[in-house]
Amino acid sequence: MKIAIITGGGRGIGAAISRRLGADGYRILMTYNNDSQSAETIVSELRKDGVDCVAVKVDCGNTDEVFILADHPWMQDGVDTLILNHGMYERNSAKDLSLQELERTMSVNFRGSVAVYTALSRHLNDDATIIAIGSQLGIKGSPHGADYAASKGALHAWARSLAINLANSGQRVNVIAPGSIDTDIIGKDTPSKRKERENQIPMGRVGKPEEIASVVSFLCSDDSSYITGAVLHVNGGLFLP
Repeated sequence: MKIAIITGGGRGIGAAISRRLGADGYRILMTYNNDSQSAETIVSELRKDGVDCVAVKVDCGNTDEVFILADHPWMQDGVDTLILNHGMYERNSAKDLSLQELERTMSVNFRGSVAVYTALSRHLNDDATIIAIGSQLGIKGSPHGADYAASKGALHAWARSLAINLANSGQRVNVIAPGSIDTDIIGKDTPSKRKERENQIPMGRVGKPEEIASVVSFLCSDDSSYITGAVLHVNGGLFLP
């Protein structure tokens, strides 16, 4: 049975990915940092559905913890799919951003992803799929999330570079850049802010975590066997002219 590692797999988009890949027949190893309750809820749910699933506490901004993950017993069976989904988001404009704030966000969102890949790379199977969950903000920037946008932009560039390095190996690397998705990040919107956000999207609504998970499922399948180095925009047409 195939094994999928999903960082940040207990909440939001990560939880939807865990459910979808579990339904696709994968064994699921998800990481979480602070919210153990949400992670264990997803584990219990998946186990009731017959999915072999475990949750492991890992701060992806802590290199020592990341490399401990590589010693998990499941790694010995070989990893088929690595989903780099963890992240943090702080509201910091570029003009007010401190170096300390930038360092923390980059250490989690960007360097943490590189560390996870580096730690687990020796356990990835020859035809493994690697998917980084980026962001539309990593492409267009943000007036109030400069460090987040920078970290995701760096993640996109690194993942595409890795795709070039691995193109002849059989391993594929792709990025999904979600737009506004109905998760905790926008869950605190007032009704007027929510309406304003929806009015900016050509499809007139925010996305669902399950819609990101469906794209992940496609990229993990043989149907996407000729796709690597891509950044897939899943944003309801937000970048349409």
